Formats: sequence, C-alpha cells, structure tokens
Amino acid sequence: MKKKYQAMVLSCIDPRFQSIVFNYLKKRNLNGKYSSFIIAGSAIGVTAPKFKKWYKTFWDNLEISIKLHKIKKLIVINHRDCGAAKIINGKKKFNYFHETKIHENSFSKIKKRFKNKYPNLKIETILLSLNKKVEKF
Repeated sequence: MKKKYQAMVLSCIDPRFQSIVFNYLKKRNLNGKYSSFIIAGSAIGVTAPKFKKWYKTFWDNLEISIKLHKIKKLIVINHRDCGAAKIINGKKKFNYFHETKIHENSFSKIKKRFKNKYPNLKIETILLSLNKKVEKF
C-alpha cells in the first residue's frame, strides 16, 4: 500500500524549535505524513521583501511536493523570539506586539498567495513559543 502524505510543513531553521515542531506534529499524528521545507523565518522568509530571493525556491518546492506527494494542506509554523522578525523590524522598537504584527503580516501574505495558486488546498498558520504555547492564526 502506498504511503499517504497529508501535508507540507513550512518551518524555521532555528535549532531551539526543531524538537518543539517535531513533537507538535507528532501529537497531531502526522509523523511520516508530511514533507518538510525549513527556511529562516518560515513564512517571514518567503514573504518579507528582505528575503525576496528565497521566494521562488519555496514555491517551486511546494509545487513539487504537491505533485509527488499529493499533499492537500500547507502547515506554516512560525515561532516567537524569531531572528528573521527582528531583522525585518530593523532598528525600530521590537516587543511582543511588534513581533505578533510581523507574524500576522507574513501569515496573511502567504495565505493570500497560497489560496490564489491552490484554491482547493488548505492552509494552516501556527505560531509556537519556546514554552510550546500554540497560537493559531
């Protein structure tokens, strides 16, 4: 019997979050059921103008994952205390509120582009923190 993949997961390269993301997906019974794309900033890395050179790589990879693995959902996992969020914020004041706005903006942009390109597929956006708190957007 052929393995059935359910999703592609977009997440961040930050080493502090690798086990948190893995365990979160394991709790959702997704082990072995997703393809993974890991890039600095997760959704920030594929939506912020500062990282524009990375966009094509992500969207090409997603297209291949859809074709090869017949995925039906993109799960986007950003995280708190994000270095990419700090980079695009620049030298402006950076706090919980500002970081939340940056994540919301990246989620909004990726959802819009994803839904335009793949109207029949689902997208889920999640913000994790170091204490494993899950916020859905």
